[in-house]
Amino acid sequence: MTHRPHLASPRKTPAPIAPSYCFAAYVSLDLPFVETYGDGGLGLLGDPSRRAIFELLARRPSSVGDLAQLLPISRPAVSQHLRVLKDGGLVVSQAEGTRRVYRLNPNGVNALRAYLDRVWADALTAFQKAAGAAGTDSEQEKS
Repeated sequence: MTHRPHLASPRKTPAPIAPSYCFAAYVSLDLPFVETYGDGGLGLLGDPSRRAIFELLARRPSSVGDLAQLLPISRPAVSQHLRVLKDGGLVVSQAEGTRRVYRLNPNGVNALRAYLDRVWADALTAFQKAAGAAGTDSEQEKS
């Protein structure tokens, strides 16, 4: 039998996961700039269990077992949630003896904070514009 490398079963390698950075994407030249994957990891915190894990890790680094004792979910579920948070860049892990200790990734948390700061600044700007327009309208009605 001849060896056919192109028919060999593919190697199972994990797909690369892009960090949650903001980059420009144009759907059409007629449409404005759209930010994609610019939520700084906010989408990762959409699950209540992941939010709870994130909040616990904000208090102190912990192992899977430590987190599982504090949460109403199983150790495998905690591990799966940690993998999602780690792949998204919000959590890092380090081997300490026979266990892995997880902690928040400062770079990921900074990206999340930068996203929220940007959204908040946009909201404040919109509010100021609306308040200014409302003030101008009421002054014109008085005259």
